[in-house]
Amino acid sequence: MKMSKVPLVTFNNGLECPILGIGTWKSKPGEVTQAVKDAIDIGYRHIDCAYVYGNEKEVGAAIAAKIQEGVVRREDLFITSKLWNTFHRPDLVPGALQKSLDNLGLTYLDLYLIHWPQAYKEGPENFPEVDGKIQFSEVDYVDTWQAMEPLVSQGLVKSIGLSNFNSKQLMRVLAVAKVKPVVNQVECHPYLNQTRLLSLCASHGVKLTAYSPLGSPDRPWAKPGDPQLMEDPKLQAIAKRLNKTVAQVLIRYQIDREVIVIPKSVTKSRIASNFDVFDFKLSQEDLDLINSFDCNGRFVPMTASLGHKYHPFENDEF
Repeated sequence: MKMSKVPLVTFNNGLECPILGIGTWKSKPGEVTQAVKDAIDIGYRHIDCAYVYGNEKEVGAAIAAKIQEGVVRREDLFITSKLWNTFHRPDLVPGALQKSLDNLGLTYLDLYLIHWPQAYKEGPENFPEVDGKIQFSEVDYVDTWQAMEPLVSQGLVKSIGLSNFNSKQLMRVLAVAKVKPVVNQVECHPYLNQTRLLSLCASHGVKLTAYSPLGSPDRPWAKPGDPQLMEDPKLQAIAKRLNKTVAQVLIRYQIDREVIVIPKSVTKSRIASNFDVFDFKLSQEDLDLINSFDCNGRFVPMTASLGHKYHPFENDEF
C-alpha cells in the first residue's frame, strides 16, 4: 500500500488528521469522482466534503472504488462533512448526518462541522428564499452544538468542530461544550491571514483549517478587476526564488503555520502539484513577509446571510 507522507496534526481529543487535504467545494459532480480518485492515488488521505456542495455521492463513489481496489482502507482516510444551515434545529441534526453518511457510503465520519453559525428556515431548500431573500431560522448554534455532541459517543463521528465561526462565537461554544470542537475551518490565505483567530484557537487547543487557501479564483461571484491572490507579484517573486509554484507557496505557508489546509482542484496535474510541498519550507523571513500582505481581503463574504443575527462577518469581530 502506498502510504502517505503527509504530516499529521493531533487534535485536543488525541486523534490525528493529515495537515493537507483536498477540498471539494465547487467540484462538479461529473468531475469530482475522478478528482478524488486521482487525489487518493497521489497520496492524499484527507478529503473535505459538505452536504451543501451537492457532490457527496460522487465523492463516496471515488472512496468506494479506491477501497475496493485495495489502494486504501477506510481507516487510512480522514473524511470531513458539514451540517448545513437548514438543519440547525437540534432534532434535525442526526438525520442530516445520516444523509451525508448515506451519500458518502460510510458508517462514520472522521470530522463533522457546523458549516456556518447562522441557521436558515428548515425545509427542503438549501437556500429557502422569498422574493430573493434568504429566510432565516432563529436556532442558536449553541443548541445545535449540543445536538452534535451525542454523535461522537454514538460512534457516528470521531470528532466534531466548527466552520466560519468568529472569535466570539467560538468562545460561546467553548463555554458550554462537553465535547470540545477540534477545529474551526475558515477562509484563510495571505490577504486574510487570520493571525488573531489562529492565536485564539491555539490557546484553547482548537486547530485552524484553511479553506480557499489559493484565494478561491473560481468563486462564482468573482468580478473582473477583483484582486487575484495567485497573481500577486510579491508571491510570484517568492515562488520564483524557491523554484515552486505560487500555489505550492500558499499551501506551504499554511503548513508552516501548523494550519490544516484543503486546496481544491479537479485537474490531476494540479492535484499532484499541490501535494508536492514536503521538500521545502518557508523561512521565517518569508513567513513574516507573506503575513504582511493581510488586508482583511475576504473572498467568501456569505452576503446571502447578511442581516442574520449570527452572521459571523458583519461586525469588527475576527
